[in-house]
Amino acid sequence: MSQVQLIARHTIRPGQESAVFAALAELITAARTEPGNLAFEAFRSMDDDSSYVLLERYASPKALAAHRATPHFQRYLVKDIAPRLASRVIEEYDVPE
Repeated sequence: MSQVQLIARHTIRPGQESAVFAALAELITAARTEPGNLAFEAFRSMDDDSSYVLLERYASPKALAAHRATPHFQRYLVKDIAPRLASRVIEEYDVPE
């Protein structure tokens, strides 16, 4: 199986930045410990404090699915972050071998 590159573009609702970035720090720390996670980085927009991008790489589509099933993904992303977002766009790419 080939690796998966994920790019998630998030825009935070006004006034929710502190809560989102606190939860995001916890999510990143936990995700980096997953056996199938190869990279997990967040970058805040230089033009808009409410926008950031996540660059994630997984060893396989199965590893990405396992990530999405973890308790930390469910807690931090699904319950803490997603409800505070104005928009969320996720792009998934196959990484050629």
